[in-house]
Amino acid sequence: MSPRTNDGEPERELPASGRRSEDADVVTDADSVTETDAVAGQDAEAAEVSEVSVPDERVAAVRRFAAAGRRRRMVELGACAAMLAVALTAGAIAVGATHETRNTPVVTAAAVTPGLLASADLGEGITALQAHLRSQPRDFGGWATLGLAYVEQARTNGDPSRYPQAEQALKRSLALRPDNDQALAGRAALAAARHDFPNALKYADEALKQNPYSERALCSRIDALVELGRYDDAARAADLADERRPGVPVFTRYAYVRELRGDVTTARRVLDQALDSSTTPGDIAYVATQIGQLAWNQGDYEDALTHYARALAADENYLPALEGRARAQAASGRRAEALTGLENVVARFPLPGPLVELGELYEARGAEGDRAKADDQYTLVDAWTALARANGVNADLDTALAAADHGDRTAALRAARAEWDRRQTVHTADALAWALHVNGKDAEALPYARSATATGYRNASFLYHRGMIEQATGNAKDARTHLTAALKLNPGFSPPGARAARTALKSLKALEAAQ
Repeated sequence: MSPRTNDGEPERELPASGRRSEDADVVTDADSVTETDAVAGQDAEAAEVSEVSVPDERVAAVRRFAAAGRRRRMVELGACAAMLAVALTAGAIAVGATHETRNTPVVTAAAVTPGLLASADLGEGITALQAHLRSQPRDFGGWATLGLAYVEQARTNGDPSRYPQAEQALKRSLALRPDNDQALAGRAALAAARHDFPNALKYADEALKQNPYSERALCSRIDALVELGRYDDAARAADLADERRPGVPVFTRYAYVRELRGDVTTARRVLDQALDSSTTPGDIAYVATQIGQLAWNQGDYEDALTHYARALAADENYLPALEGRARAQAASGRRAEALTGLENVVARFPLPGPLVELGELYEARGAEGDRAKADDQYTLVDAWTALARANGVNADLDTALAAADHGDRTAALRAARAEWDRRQTVHTADALAWALHVNGKDAEALPYARSATATGYRNASFLYHRGMIEQATGNAKDARTHLTAALKLNPGFSPPGARAARTALKSLKALEAAQ
């Protein structure tokens, strides 16, 4: 998982652009192209994908279907997601029948390499790959790179419908050249993007058997181990990756593993080193945003804003930097700028994190109509979650975190329990603790809250959740300690959370004075 996402989105994020035309042919079923078709037959035809810029259609579709409202969401969102998936999938890989007379894949280097996707606009890279594959449809490396590019585009654009397309491209690559490490590493990235971390680890290990120096596989292996809660193994994997393929992708993961252990000093030093070695706009935007997020977590908003500005100077449309800047602006008291920034973000990328943050800012402002605006954002989270699930993404952590505060608390607990059963990390422990708390199960919640803070990870939300649960269980001294620590670490971590923490501390002090 990439180190600075809401719940841990995997792999390295790249600038994204390009959308799909609804007029394009759509072929995403596995049955549409068999593996035999991919490798044998006559007169091969290239895959064709039309890329037309329609940036507002996806958001408009989300908003149309989400408008069904909370009252009917449990019944309607499943259908909403299916309909939305159809709208978003327009322009998927359209693969013609292959009729190649030869039965061997292309073994020459692809005209478009993964490096191009890291250094150029992602939409342009995809377009170039598509053009290349029309003339060289048997280039297994090209198909692997296209699959990975779709994974990147799905995550950075908040469009899970790209994942089935990525899967088809990667299958095509493996049909042409079984066990090629590029496609296996791509499958690891795809599995991680779908939050299927056991398979992400499996495919990463398979890729490394073929190529022990595969940067993508080394990074995906770290991501998977982190997201499975195997932090000691993740640290060893980061050390190994640093030995074999030192560079920006490995440095950022190395830093995150250290941050999870509470070693913020080392994390910052490594990220600074990564930024110093970054030369492409994509790398600069990515690493500067990681430093901004690390500074944000420590409550250093000016440093965070400085690095978000550097990221946006490299790529003015880089979503994590836009979101991070708005969050830091809000914490610095620049609420109007933060609202404008988040409104622009969710207008293009309706992802759960920005949607919840925007809803909470509306609630904090409290102007006429803001309550309804906030509810609209929370309903959109439900629509996104349904869409993600329709495209094979395990969204239980997103559901638990958003619904615990702004939705169906019973559903939040159900999702948090399911996620904890799959993977036991500090993030899932925190989500389960909070979901138990909002459902009145504080005695059960307390061990999970303690587990979430046990590694030394400095996260104000975790400290706040633990303090509130300790207050509810009668542990007044511990509650004061952790609520105070949350506000000292990052006083603007959440508009409603910070307000609740201050209220709870006043109550605890009054209780202490009365005794």
